[in-house]
Amino acid sequence: MEESSNRNNVDVYTNIIKAGKRTYFFDVKLTKSGEKYLTITESKRRYDEEQDKFIYEKHKIFLYREDFENFIQGLSGAIAFIDTDGKGLDSELSAAEANNIPDLSAEDFGL
Repeated sequence: MEESSNRNNVDVYTNIIKAGKRTYFFDVKLTKSGEKYLTITESKRRYDEEQDKFIYEKHKIFLYREDFENFIQGLSGAIAFIDTDGKGLDSELSAAEANNIPDLSAEDFGL
């Protein structure tokens, strides 16, 4: 989905996280039919030598309600893997269980 196709959608919430040269935007938007969805944008400042100026590279993820649970579980598993350096993770257990991280759901985030 391209940015231009979202111009008629309404922003209802924004949370901005600054992290060095990167900024993360968490935007809740409404579709024309009133359904909420989330866009996660990473904006990274870098110098473009050809243009002789700073530019911002942007990368977006569009996340719809029906994908929240799987996304949160995947993210929790990846974080658990990083936190444990992949040690002690059993393929029968979720990474969150193996690291004693609570199994998060969309409801935990008020979604």
